[in-house]
Amino acid sequence: MTLQIYNSMTRMPETFVPLTPGKVNMYVCGPTVYDYIHIGNARPLIFFDVVRRYLEYAGYKVNFIVNFTDVDDKMIRKAEQLGTTVPEIAARFIAAYEEDRNSLGAVPPTVTPRVTDTMDEIIAFIAELVDKGAAYESGGDVYFRTNSFPEYGKLSHKNLDELQYGIRIEVDKRKENPQDFVLWKAAKPGEIYWPSPWGDGRPGWHIECSAMALRYAGETLDIHGGGQDLQFPHHECEIAQSESVTGKPLARYWMHNGFVNIDNEKMSKSLGNGVNVREILKRTNAQAIRYLMLSAHYRSPLNFSDEIVKQAENSVERLTNCRDNLKHRLAAVEGAIPSVPMEEDAEVIARIDELKGEFEARMDDDFSTPDAITVWFKLVSEANAYLQRPVAHEYVLREMLNRISAMDGVLGLLKPEAGAELLDEEIDALIEERTEARKTRNFARADEIRDLLSERGILLEDTPQGIRWKRK
Repeated sequence: MTLQIYNSMTRMPETFVPLTPGKVNMYVCGPTVYDYIHIGNARPLIFFDVVRRYLEYAGYKVNFIVNFTDVDDKMIRKAEQLGTTVPEIAARFIAAYEEDRNSLGAVPPTVTPRVTDTMDEIIAFIAELVDKGAAYESGGDVYFRTNSFPEYGKLSHKNLDELQYGIRIEVDKRKENPQDFVLWKAAKPGEIYWPSPWGDGRPGWHIECSAMALRYAGETLDIHGGGQDLQFPHHECEIAQSESVTGKPLARYWMHNGFVNIDNEKMSKSLGNGVNVREILKRTNAQAIRYLMLSAHYRSPLNFSDEIVKQAENSVERLTNCRDNLKHRLAAVEGAIPSVPMEEDAEVIARIDELKGEFEARMDDDFSTPDAITVWFKLVSEANAYLQRPVAHEYVLREMLNRISAMDGVLGLLKPEAGAELLDEEIDALIEERTEARKTRNFARADEIRDLLSERGILLEDTPQGIRWKRK
C-alpha cells in the first residue's frame, strides 16, 4: 500500500507523490510567541512531528519547516503590559516553546525561521505583488487585491460573494474591496517598525508564511499543514499571495488537524478553559499527552479531560512494561540459548512480520494513528503470551523489541528507560539484601526493603528470571 493523504484542497484522499523523488518539503505554521503554548497548540506540534517521523521511516529525506511569528499585534500589547520590548518577548517565549516542544518528545524541525529574520524577503515579495497589480498601497498600508486572483477561496471552498455577505464590521475605507487583506501595516507611534518602499511599518500575518516558505522550500511545498482554524483566512491568503507571484501551486497536499475540546467544551478565551502545556506536564508525563493526541484521527475533534489523561497514562504504562519485560527476559537468555530462530518460533516470527505490515498500512491510510496504536497493542499481546513460555529465544525477543522500537520511533509513546547506572550503591545493597531475606524466608524484612525502595521511587517486580526494577 502506498501513502494516502487526505488533501484539504480537494477534500479527497490522494496518493502521496512528492515533487522531487525521495525528498519532502513540509511547512507547518508555528506559534505567535507571546505566551506559553496551550493544549490546542500541542496537537499540531505532536501530530506533524509524527508525520515527519513516518515519512523518514518510509525513507524520505524531510525538510521540516516550522516558523515563529515574532512580531504581531498581540506581541506589541504584551510588551506594553510587561514594560519590555517585542524582541525580548519573542526571545522569552521562543525559548519556552522549544523547551515545551522538547518536553513533548518532538524532534526539532529542520529549520525554524523567524519573521524578523525574513524581513527583506517579505518586503521584496510585497513589492513584486504590487508590480504585478495584485496589491496596492493606501495610506501607508499595502493590501492584496483579492479580485486579481480568481481562485481566491478554493481551499476553504468559499467565494467572494459569500465572503462579502459574511462581513459584519465596518469596512476600512482605504480598501478597494472589503475582502482585500493587509500585506504591510504602517507603523503607529511607539510601535516596532522596519523601513519599506511604502514607509515604516511591519508585515501582515499572511505574507510572512508565504515569504518564509519560498525562502526555505522553494515555490511549491509538498505538504503544508496546520490547525483547522488556519484554513481560512490564513492559508487561503497564503495561496493567493504565493500563486500570484510564482504562478505555481503553493502546496501539493494540504493537511489540517481538528480542534481540541476541554471536557467536551470548545476551548476558547471567552470560556477561560485553556490549559497550557507546562501546567499539564506537572500532572502527567509527556508520553501520556502524546498518546492522547494520537488516540483520535488527526482530522477529528479531540476531547481533553483528566479522566482521558489517566486512561492515556495507563496505556503508556502497558506499552512501556511490555518493552521492559522483553528486555529483562532477553538479559536472562542472552548467549545462553542459540540466537538463531527455532522451528517452534516460526509462527510467532510470521506474526511479528504481519503486524509490521499492518502498522505501515494503518499509517499509510492518512496517518491513522489510532489504528496504528491498536496494531501496537496486538504486538503487546503477542509478546506477553510469548513471555509466559518456559523457554524464550533470543532471536524472537530481539525481533519483538526491534518492532516495538520502530513503532516508537514513529509515535514516540514509550517512557524513557531507567538505566541501571541510576541505582546508587545503597539501593544496590538493599536489593541484594532483600534477595537474601527472601532466600532465608525473612519476608518481613523483604517487605520492609520493598517499601523503603518504593519511597525512593524504585518499584520492584519478582519474576521467574529474578528481581527487576523500574522507576515510578
